[in-house]
Amino acid sequence: MTYNKNENDNSRRNFLKKTALAGIGTSLAGVASAIPNSENRINSAKGISGNKFTILFTSDIHAQLHTHDEFFWENENPVYKKRGGLAVLKTMINHYHKQNPENTILIDGGDYFHGSGVASLSEGEALIPIINDFNYDLILPGNWEVVYKKKKMLYDMGHANAAKICANMWHKTNDENNGELIYPPYWVKYIAGTKVGFIGYTDHLIPKRQSPAYSEGIAFKHADFNAAKYIKLLKEVEGCGIIFIVTHMGLAQQVGLANNPAVEGADFILGADTHERVREPIIGKYSKVIECGAFGSFLGKLDIEVENGKIKTHDYQLLDVDPVKFPADKDLLAKIEKANEPYKAQLSKVIGTTTTPLVRYFVMETPMDNMITDAIHWKFKPDIALSNGFRFCQPLYVDPKKGNAEITKEFLWNMLPVDSEARTGIVTGKQIWNWLEKELQNAFAKDPSKRFGGWFVRFAGMQVNFTIGNELGKRVNWVKIKGMPLDLEKEYSIVACEREGDPIDTLCRIEKVKNPKMLGVLMHDVIEEYLSLHSPVSPKLEMRATATDHPPTLLTQLQGTTYEFR
Repeated sequence: MTYNKNENDNSRRNFLKKTALAGIGTSLAGVASAIPNSENRINSAKGISGNKFTILFTSDIHAQLHTHDEFFWENENPVYKKRGGLAVLKTMINHYHKQNPENTILIDGGDYFHGSGVASLSEGEALIPIINDFNYDLILPGNWEVVYKKKKMLYDMGHANAAKICANMWHKTNDENNGELIYPPYWVKYIAGTKVGFIGYTDHLIPKRQSPAYSEGIAFKHADFNAAKYIKLLKEVEGCGIIFIVTHMGLAQQVGLANNPAVEGADFILGADTHERVREPIIGKYSKVIECGAFGSFLGKLDIEVENGKIKTHDYQLLDVDPVKFPADKDLLAKIEKANEPYKAQLSKVIGTTTTPLVRYFVMETPMDNMITDAIHWKFKPDIALSNGFRFCQPLYVDPKKGNAEITKEFLWNMLPVDSEARTGIVTGKQIWNWLEKELQNAFAKDPSKRFGGWFVRFAGMQVNFTIGNELGKRVNWVKIKGMPLDLEKEYSIVACEREGDPIDTLCRIEKVKNPKMLGVLMHDVIEEYLSLHSPVSPKLEMRATATDHPPTLLTQLQGTTYEFR
């Protein structure tokens, strides 16, 4: 191996002195960096063209182990197909890996360890042997990796064999780690005759999006805090000719980042979080953006041709994980069955039926969440029943030949993978109006860095009309409670699930709620009781949330580009 350690070390020290990066300190410890072999170094020096490498990219799998129904939007109508299954995904990855075995990188963009009954009941541990079976090269913590809290996140991620990166996730300064980065900020791979760098970022809004207790002990900053620093470091210290930013921030934030001068010099943003299906890279001012769907239903494939250490050409495809084309890998299927076995009897229990598909892909209102908030409204009889703007959960299709579909305990965990206690309180009409304005800002802020990854909040007992394109504080047009116009001075009762770590008088991000009270009932029990008495249910869109400038079937938060969810 022709490698001059002294020359490399001197170069690194000189750069750190010139750019004042010495303060990075221990945050660079453990960064994986492959050293090129002599043959590839010679080829690179000669400028031999035509070298190619492939990135296979998954994200937002949400612990969905099995093949499931998947939703597509075709000719302004929903279409359902069987997709996913991790054993199917493994066969597919093996197929494409064999096409370029020496020059293929497998990456997951986060939200792997949470989102199903098996995941929640084992706090992610049952998923560890399965992720290791894939032999990922690199993984990133998503916003839901914190759900089992910091210590368990460190355990689950730590037992995954892949390299981990995240440049905006720190231990808080009052703990034993004294404010250090939790994971290395970047990873370097020598492949296809060039050095390729990857910088990782998760969503800086995690403490607000998730229950605050989940991320206790962790501090976050927006990616533009240090992206330029690490891009410069990768170029000038590590000698990377190609740079990818791997993010779990949501498509709107990722496109915003691609237009931010902080990422100048980065070639691609490999995005995740909002489950968007980008089929053509979105071209930003400084970088290109892709995002590859969710639930193991899709695989992103990015082929790069390298010339003189830079990208010459690229070809990107979003591929369906189709169980007809790719039979399940038998060895991984056995591991999945083993992971599922302790919970199989519990999760296979049928708790109700539906005559209409349960879907959660629409941004403003969904049949799935109408059913959930109807159940809360029925159980506790408040003026308004609320549910967070969750985005995860594959659909449950109803075969017209059968007339209805069974809702299992497993599917309940998919819909609500955190079984929280119900909480009630009293709020004024003015509080409701101001809160709705904040929730609309969270979903549709014109500054992408201020957008939450979740959809608009869900509710029963209330109707809201708004204009998405208006300015902050001017989006709500009218509100009705039980069919009557909202009275700003009147008090209304509300019920929602507790968010662990919130003050007792904060409910579904409404602050200073009057007479807050825990109701001693878990949300799963509410849904099961409702389904036992009301099945078959038939939830549908009911115009509870409507916009003057978008249809009720709006499928993405991202505006101002040619992107369409389909």
